[in-house]
Amino acid sequence: MAPHSSPSMSEMKSELRRAALARRDALDPHQREEGGLSVAGHALAVPGLADAPLVGAFWPIRSEIDPRPLIERLFALGRRVALPKVTPDGLVFREWKAGEALVPGSFGLSEPRDDLPPLDPTALIVPLAAFDRTGQRIGYGRGYYDRAIARLSRNGPVLTVGIAFSVQEVETVSAEPHDRPLDHIVTEGGPVPLRRT
Repeated sequence: MAPHSSPSMSEMKSELRRAALARRDALDPHQREEGGLSVAGHALAVPGLADAPLVGAFWPIRSEIDPRPLIERLFALGRRVALPKVTPDGLVFREWKAGEALVPGSFGLSEPRDDLPPLDPTALIVPLAAFDRTGQRIGYGRGYYDRAIARLSRNGPVLTVGIAFSVQEVETVSAEPHDRPLDHIVTEGGPVPLRRT
């Protein structure tokens, strides 16, 4: 009988992602709506976020926590917001203003128009599938945000704030060399206390 091989890190992450997304999908619409409102209040208390001149955010898909209440509060503070576009070279951020139409993009995303100039945010609101208490996240498996954070960090420090529902927390995310831990994670329950190793 052949010995069982250990699952690869990619397989382990895929299973953690699948389970966390299933828990997220199971939340009822009212919980999701309330979660987005709660996160907006808690996230603005993250040091440096409300002062960042240009914040990279995202438009929600599927059952993601909704960052739009947070975007509205940033606009109310006079902050500029950029949204990502998926390109062959990675994420490109372009400014989005309240009420502007978005265009359909890859993976069911809504993105800013291509004729807007690319900009480099100094703070990012980051989507995720799962997270742990060291600040590690599991995204959707394509590494777009890890590469974007690495690229933006070449210009100087980038504040990274992951937002999610508390049901997306997992015990441990095994970090790979390209994985970048988030500075902060905020759920509907408030800021998640992170352990730094």
